[in-house]
Amino acid sequence: MKNVLIPTKLNPVAKDILESKGYSVIQDSDTPLAELIAQHPDTEALIVRSDKVTEEVIDALPKLAVVIRAGAGYNTIDTRHARRKGVDVMNTPGANSNGVAEEVFALALAAYRRVVAGDTTLRQGLWEKKKLMGRELAGKTLGIVGLGNIGQLVAKRSQGFGMDLLGYDPIISREKAADAGVKLVSLAQLFAEADIVSLHVPENDETRGMVNRTLLGTMKEGAMVINCARAGIINEDDLRAVREEKGLLFCNDVYAADEAGEKSVADIADVMLPHLGANTEEANFNAAKRAAEQLLEYTEQGVTKYVVNKGVPDQLDERYQRLAYYIATVARRYLGDGNPVEQLKCSFYGELRDYAKWFLPPMCAALSRDFDAHQDPEEAEAHLEARGIEVEIRTTDDAKAYGSSMTVDLACGGEDIRRVSVRGTLAENNLVVSRINDFDKLYLEAKGNSLVVVYKDRPGVLVQLTGACADLGINIEEIRSLRDSSEANSIAILRTNLPLPTEAVAKIAQAVQPQVIFTLSLT
Repeated sequence: MKNVLIPTKLNPVAKDILESKGYSVIQDSDTPLAELIAQHPDTEALIVRSDKVTEEVIDALPKLAVVIRAGAGYNTIDTRHARRKGVDVMNTPGANSNGVAEEVFALALAAYRRVVAGDTTLRQGLWEKKKLMGRELAGKTLGIVGLGNIGQLVAKRSQGFGMDLLGYDPIISREKAADAGVKLVSLAQLFAEADIVSLHVPENDETRGMVNRTLLGTMKEGAMVINCARAGIINEDDLRAVREEKGLLFCNDVYAADEAGEKSVADIADVMLPHLGANTEEANFNAAKRAAEQLLEYTEQGVTKYVVNKGVPDQLDERYQRLAYYIATVARRYLGDGNPVEQLKCSFYGELRDYAKWFLPPMCAALSRDFDAHQDPEEAEAHLEARGIEVEIRTTDDAKAYGSSMTVDLACGGEDIRRVSVRGTLAENNLVVSRINDFDKLYLEAKGNSLVVVYKDRPGVLVQLTGACADLGINIEEIRSLRDSSEANSIAILRTNLPLPTEAVAKIAQAVQPQVIFTLSLT
């Protein structure tokens, strides 16, 4: 593999490193990608920044073996089609982190100290010092949503400003957060108490629109929201409404499309930049250097550590990976999303025992929004370790006759240690949860919308649950209800045609006073 195409503005260090090793490198950021591909159909490796690597691009390069994203996010690359075509996709996590972390404070200072307005009016010959009263970062409470590489660097950089730190990350341990000087709290508490909220989570089905009217409505008057993550995690209409009510400040660096043209947040952003977070000479150099080094390791040593779309062994039924994701999701929801997981233990029975490590990525993805299920087992282990999560794959035998099944045990710390154990299997070709703690023979199928309620056993609870659904016009498709081995506690699982609104779940919880209540929405 010697033919490399770099169709983007990338520091020349990548080209220099590769050419010194005898690679043929074409770097051209001016010619449209479609034309470059037509000119160089023998391309075997593609190094990109934010360029879109679509199904058409992949199909047009028959010799393509690897695509390297010089940066962390790879949402512009069709990773699934790449996998189908046998093309590995890699990223360079951490290379851009410091640039983004520093931008957070550039935006915060620009907004607090009225930098843009001060510069503009002074150039107009005005002297509006009295109108440009600012604020200081010192003593403010900074809320960091997402404590991955960037979030942890934001915490570290804030120390020089003397800020108090709150953090929300459902997977990082309290000990790891404390090492970064961060107090872990719920997402609701973070928004209610922070003077500045900085967002550092990916955009996916779980995070899309997560910053909504409910959260924004709890913020302090004049509080600030900074988004250097992804545009879709904020409901712009909700922000527009609450900003008007509370005088919120909004700083933004991310958009639905990285291109020229009108931006939907132009009317509500106090400071907005054209996605400059990773746009530093240092970040560009680091990402370029890492991309070249990873390509050399990949081609010459077979190192696949940073491949984000790895497949699974041919002998393993991929449905079991979906099962691993599902039972870990159920366990996570049972504990409560706001409780940081500190321990993950899992057991694999029957034929699954030989493939234990391959189930870590989907489990990790279920626990952490920052992890993609297509990444490899080694990256899953590193991701969990970086967040202080103890991982154990237990030794098993088939004496218990569980067949091809798996069990996930999670524990979270804090003042009250909470634990949950969930077992799953395939039954009649359906993915099912067969046990949650002492509630055995559940056979909860991994599909649709479900409400799960655990409560002290007593008459009338099912009537309350079904009545609440009826009041909302929500149909119940299936009900499962049974008691645990002590016969003191019951679990009720209602499969519904529509997901229950958060407000309705809260109302049910107030009426039923459950030990545990959560919803699941699975396709």
